[in-house]
Amino acid sequence: MRSDRELIRRAQELRREMTDSERRLWSRLRLRELGFKFRRQMPIGGYIADFACPAARIVIELDGGQHGSDEAEARDLIRTSEIQRCGFRVLRFWNHEVVERLDEVVETIWDELYAPTLTLPREGEGKSAPSLTLPLEGEGNR
Repeated sequence: MRSDRELIRRAQELRREMTDSERRLWSRLRLRELGFKFRRQMPIGGYIADFACPAARIVIELDGGQHGSDEAEARDLIRTSEIQRCGFRVLRFWNHEVVERLDEVVETIWDELYAPTLTLPREGEGKSAPSLTLPLEGEGNR
């Protein structure tokens, strides 16, 4: 696993070298159009998430053609599991979806941000029953 310093350095590089799909989606996420603050290329659980909303505990991953093989799908499953273990929900979109149907992608993200969610305790936080939580009005505007 990479060190924190290596992850931060790599995340900075990725921010400078965004793909076309990342730039398109970031243009919609960066101005808090959805009412929440997003970060791009955020280190989480030993991985670098394409986009993350810490307040809503959502990660958005954009996948290109390199993610289509069985090996890549297995790696993505491990990556998703590790990010989920850190308490985030993971949304995945193909690059072509962002390019061809950006409004639909943004609508899906909106739905996830404002949908009621089950909150499960993170590893080591006890064994209480799941609870239903709703985003509070203005919660994402901090």
